[in-house]
Parts: sequence; structure tokens; C-alpha cells
Amino acid sequence: MQPLKLTVVIPCRNEKPFIRECVTAIFACDLPEAVQMSVFVVDGMSDDGTVEEIRQLQTEFPGLHMVENKARLTPFAFNLGIYAGGRADYVQIVGARHILSKNYLSRCLEILQQDPAIWCVGGRLINEYLNEAGKIISLAMNTSFGMGLGNFRVLEQSGFTDTVTSPMYPYEVFEKIGFFDEELVRNQDDDFNFRVTKAGGKIWFEHAIFLKYYVRGSRPNLWRQFNQYGYWKVFVNRKHGAVTTMRQLVPPAFVLFLFSVPLWFLIHCTLGLVAAGCVLLYALLGLGIAFRVADKKSEVLAIWITFPVLHISYGLGYLKGIIRFLVLRKQPSKGAERLSR
Repeated sequence: MQPLKLTVVIPCRNEKPFIRECVTAIFACDLPEAVQMSVFVVDGMSDDGTVEEIRQLQTEFPGLHMVENKARLTPFAFNLGIYAGGRADYVQIVGARHILSKNYLSRCLEILQQDPAIWCVGGRLINEYLNEAGKIISLAMNTSFGMGLGNFRVLEQSGFTDTVTSPMYPYEVFEKIGFFDEELVRNQDDDFNFRVTKAGGKIWFEHAIFLKYYVRGSRPNLWRQFNQYGYWKVFVNRKHGAVTTMRQLVPPAFVLFLFSVPLWFLIHCTLGLVAAGCVLLYALLGLGIAFRVADKKSEVLAIWITFPVLHISYGLGYLKGIIRFLVLRKQPSKGAERLSR
């Protein structure tokens, strides 16, 4: 019996604090003897000591390989890693800040082998942090209020969904729908998973497996990250001629509503008061949730402030994307390629 070939791809750029834990966790995963695993760290020209760390890891793990990504961007890293692995049976994508549970790979393989209708599997996300700001961001992102109803980050039971993080795919999926879109600096995974469902495949969220994810450690970086998510989401929508999920429309609608509040006062004082009351309700709801999730009272204000950072940054990025991609019919700007770190 031929062994099953599993390719693990880790896109990476300047991730020295995380890459050792990421790689070590992958090789610590429980796998059936019939599975032959090769791990490819695709490095985007790191200059923080990441490359030296990877080379040290290669002396410890013979199945670890390094691929150079001169383009430096994530979708190129995905594709380069998949190409480097050759015609495998399954492909697992793992972010450099993602630390897999021991049963992650084996359970994904089991699910994909049991049900050919499932083309993609991923697990639940446990947000981790390295500083106090990261902890606050983690607490905010662990809520449905922060991330939106139905978002895979806050799902509490296994089931079908529209996207997952650190996904595993049968290789034949790439033969059916192609590889990752290298035009997309952000949202390339959302785009790919939308193509999966459009082609008839199903995406499974498995609550029994998990990964730790090290969140951004500052609000400016969080703002830039979610602003880019919103901006690039519109580019994905234009590509497919469709809104890929309805919840993506909530943040831009919220931002437009905030802009409109003074206008309601100009139309009629009562309408203005109603609009202001809605803003107050949002603030109070966020404050209540902050009280509920905070470990101590001193964290409440910081968590409360983080909610509008998530919502307004995404909403403004989305509106900017509408103007650039749908109104002006332009391509993404070079400045939008800068990643948040």
C-alpha cells in the first residue's frame, strides 16, 4: 500500500518569535504510519533572524524544507509551497503564528477520507498574546460582538461553514479549481474557499481540533490588519461578481450610519436623537460585553475601545475598496500591499 503524502505549507516573513513553536508543534502531531509528511517553510526574504532559525530547525527535523519567496506576499508563498511538495494527496496550510493541536492533522485527514463531499477542514482558534495589548485584542476577538455572528473564530460546535483557518485540502481540489490567486495580498484564503463552495465542495469546521494564534500586539497594527481585510474583500467581491458573505456588509453599513448621524439632526431633531440613541446602544452593548469578558476591571475600557477599532477599520477599508474597485474600476494600490506586523 502506497503511503499517503501530506504537504504542509507555512508562509512566513519575519516570524522569528513564533516559527520554532509552529514547526515543533507540526512535527509533534499524531499521524498514522501510512502518512508521509513533508513541511515547507516558504520564507518571504525575512531579515529578522527567521532564516537562521529555520536552518537550525532543519538540523532537528529532517522533513523540514525551506523555499524562498522573492515576491514576499502570502498567496505566492501558498503556491510555492504546494508546488514544492509535488503531487501530494493532501495539503495543509499553517500560518507561522499558528500552533496546531496534536490531533489536528490526523483528524483533518480522517474527516476528508470519510466524506469526499468535504473539500476543506479546519479547527477552532484560540487567541494567544505576548503583551497586555495583545491580551486585550484577544479578549475582544473572542466575542461574536467583535467578530460577527457566524464567524468561524467564535463557533462553538462542529459543522459546515464558509471558511476556516489553517485549512487542509485534498490535492485534487487544486486540480479542480486552480491555486491561490496571487493578486490578493489579503483574503486569498476567503477567495479560495468561496471558489471551493462555488464548485460544489463543502467546508467543515471541526471543534475537536484547535490551534493557538498569536494576535497582533498593538491597536495600530490591528487597525491596519482589519482595514486591509475590508479593502481586499471588495476586490474579491468584484472578482466573483458577488458578495461572498452577508456579515461583511455590517461594518461598512455601521460606518456609513456613523457619518449620517449629523445629517439626521438636520432633517429633524427627533430623527437625530433616534440615530444618536442607536450609537449609544452600540456603545452600551460593547461596554456590557467588555465587562463580561474582562479578567479584571482595569481591562474593561481597553476592550471596549477595541470593538470600534475592529468594526470601523474594516468598514472604512471596505468603503475605500468600493470607491477604488467598483466606482473607479482601478487595481489595488501598491500601498495596500503592506502587511500588518
